[in-house]
Amino acid sequence: MSEPAPEPVAEAAPAEAAPAEAAPAEGGEAAPATEGAPEAAPAEGEAAPAAAPPVEEPPPAVAADAPAEEAGDAAAAPADVADADAAAAAAEGPAPDAPADAPAETDAAAAVPAAEDAAVPAAEAEQPSDAAAAPAEEAAAAAPADEAAVPEEPKAPSPPPPPPKEPTSVPLELAVEDVSDTSVTITWRPPETIGNSGLDGYTVEICKEGTEDWKAANEDLTISCRYVIKNQTTGDRLKIRVVAMNPAGRSPPASHPEPVLVKEVGERPHIRLPRFLRQRYVANVGDKVNLTIPFSGKPKPLVTWTKDGQPLDTKKVNVRSTERDSILFIRTAEREDSGHYEMSVKVESFEDKATLILQIVELPGPPASVKVLDTWGFNVALEWTAPKDKGNTEITGYTIQKADKKTGDWFTVLEHYHRMNATISDLIMGNTYSFRVFSENKCGISEDATMAKETASILKTAIDYKPPEFKSHDFNEAPKFTTPPSDRATTVGYSTRLLASVRGYPKPKIEWIRNQMVIGEDPKYRQMFTEGICSLEIRKPGNWDGGVYTCRAKNPLGEAIATCKLEVKQPPVPESEK
Repeated sequence: MSEPAPEPVAEAAPAEAAPAEAAPAEGGEAAPATEGAPEAAPAEGEAAPAAAPPVEEPPPAVAADAPAEEAGDAAAAPADVADADAAAAAAEGPAPDAPADAPAETDAAAAVPAAEDAAVPAAEAEQPSDAAAAPAEEAAAAAPADEAAVPEEPKAPSPPPPPPKEPTSVPLELAVEDVSDTSVTITWRPPETIGNSGLDGYTVEICKEGTEDWKAANEDLTISCRYVIKNQTTGDRLKIRVVAMNPAGRSPPASHPEPVLVKEVGERPHIRLPRFLRQRYVANVGDKVNLTIPFSGKPKPLVTWTKDGQPLDTKKVNVRSTERDSILFIRTAEREDSGHYEMSVKVESFEDKATLILQIVELPGPPASVKVLDTWGFNVALEWTAPKDKGNTEITGYTIQKADKKTGDWFTVLEHYHRMNATISDLIMGNTYSFRVFSENKCGISEDATMAKETASILKTAIDYKPPEFKSHDFNEAPKFTTPPSDRATTVGYSTRLLASVRGYPKPKIEWIRNQMVIGEDPKYRQMFTEGICSLEIRKPGNWDGGVYTCRAKNPLGEAIATCKLEVKQPPVPESEK
């Protein structure tokens, strides 16, 4: 128990003391009184309420949970109420002893209901108010505690709780895919609803008919929607169900509607021969032959092979059979491996057979013989016979080549030729030719060729050459103007030229005539005639040089005349000279 505080000296509180303030409502705590400030007092004319008994220091959480409404009332206390409280405390004297170690939170809590006590009736206001006024030492002792109190930071909102975990819905479409003497193969589809907990896998559970002893067939969860239940006893009837698992637990089970009998289901044997083996299968000599023929049947069928009605030679042909197919393998095919291969699949008294034809081919041999039947002009007729070795397949054509005796180089004349005789044309006169023929089948052209024993010589025939009679062309022609001279106009003192083109053979003689007078050798005029172009140049013509000009071309075969006009104009007179 704390010792009582010493009696303070009675002093009147100054009238200018600041009113008590409360902490903001958000913090939920009342603000401590300012250092040296008195407690809130009732309104004028009313006695101060009795002092509260000593209160033990509440834990911090209790102080933090002070109602916001009380803090607001304390903050609303007017200044004149505080002044009246101080005056009343000074007049009545010191208050009873109060414990010195009372915490600051007690004073704040006593000041909070001040506003509520203001409404107390006047009869209660006359009670002694000695305990209402706090001594100065108590206010001084509460100041350090007020300074040390720091409002706590607002706490972050807590995250919403996670959604509850839910198991998945029931797996869908549980069905039996296959049954053997010791195993059952089942399939299913994933659940329609998986949920937010996901899917870890599936558990397959089995139980013999007539019991409820369910056991897991798989030790670990399986992700696949297909599972083979192995190591079962033939003749047992099994009840089967599948459960989906996730962190929330097991889903409702998907059960097969009926118990499953562990026993091989009988099925008639059937060979599914591939389409490319339904006709003749052709391979070259030296190739690998690897043929897979699928079949069906239950229980496991017995597979046998024969070639041309005889058992297979296991040294050349290997056969490997499984429950679903059989493989015929020949490492290096030879022509002797050709023939009819028969496959038989038997289940109990049922049997199915299939036959495939294997043909091993190679390049053919050359033709048996080649002959030159006839030679005429620039042509040669050839004939040959089929090869003795066709390469175990039909001949598809022949290739014919020729060689000139001078050069010895072979050139292909015909290829992919189907007939067994041919005519070779466009041979060169004076040359001697040899011929050879190749055979061809689907594997290619034969490595060797058969050459004709005879050669074909294209002889030179006597030719009496008579050159055609040459008739010289007569180039003689009378003169003719191809371009007559055109009319022209010129100015006095400016030279001009008249032009015309004329042809004729022998070369015609050209004469120029002005106003029916032959110009002749007048030096004022310059006459030229070159390569059919005749020209007359008039040097610095005057007024009297105008008129009609005539060009006359004449040779022994005739003459030609062409005329034109020349106008000579006066030069313009400048206006200053007029």
